[in-house]
Amino acid sequence: MTEGGLRHFRALFISDVHLGARGCQAELLLDFLRYHDADTIYLVGDIVDGWRLRSSWYWPQAHNDVVQKLLRKARKGARTIYVPGNHDEFLREYYGTHFGGIEVAERHIHAGADGRRYLVIHGDHFDLVVTQARWLAHLGDYAYTAAIAINRVFNSLRRRFGFGYWSLSQWAKHKVKNAVNYIGEFEKTLVIEARRNAADGVICGHIHHAAIHNEFGVTYINCGDWVESCTAIAEHPDGRFEIITWTTMSPHGDSDREMESDAEIAHAAGGAVAGASDLVDAV
Repeated sequence: MTEGGLRHFRALFISDVHLGARGCQAELLLDFLRYHDADTIYLVGDIVDGWRLRSSWYWPQAHNDVVQKLLRKARKGARTIYVPGNHDEFLREYYGTHFGGIEVAERHIHAGADGRRYLVIHGDHFDLVVTQARWLAHLGDYAYTAAIAINRVFNSLRRRFGFGYWSLSQWAKHKVKNAVNYIGEFEKTLVIEARRNAADGVICGHIHHAAIHNEFGVTYINCGDWVESCTAIAEHPDGRFEIITWTTMSPHGDSDREMESDAEIAHAAGGAVAGASDLVDAV
């Protein structure tokens, strides 16, 4: 922990933010980024929700602020690697290029502090629904969005009565047999891919279910998401991995000052705030 409450890690892994979707918890992610930093930051797919933006444009200031914050961290020296997923597949045309200091890669091998090798990949290529039945994937996406909207109203009522956040879809994933089986099969498939790449583990996203385990003989790590669970994976200097859950705003009082600082940087750069179009234009 550094002065001002900033926690610095060897690496941070963030996936499934879905900027451009109404369910995105951009304010919480921005708050998380203010108090967490790393030598290397991995954006493990579905950071921008191109599917949602194509059907209806939604890009509030908080979503701009998240992009600006990530670009700022890259400018300040954090190596930032973007591994696109299925929702931001438009970036797959730019493998091997950089924008704003952010590298775009199909996959990456992360070398842990302990010498272990981890395959970093979003994971949608190993989801048969996405690869073989895109219409069903889109249908499921709309159903998921509806569930998030219902969950948002439900949690608003819970807060009024003093209760904490509760995730409808996370509960369903644990209770519904088919969902549990789907998660298990996805994990096994990703572990097989890690072995095929001679890696000691795999770090992925896609299914919005944060996890760290070694149940299949290879370390499986999933970053979770910033729609419901608001989780990220952090690697400590000793090579230990941790799931960080950030479902409430930090009580620190200097957030407004940092927001003002970010705004000053954007103004100094010409007044343009990074947004969805900036991600493509910068490439």
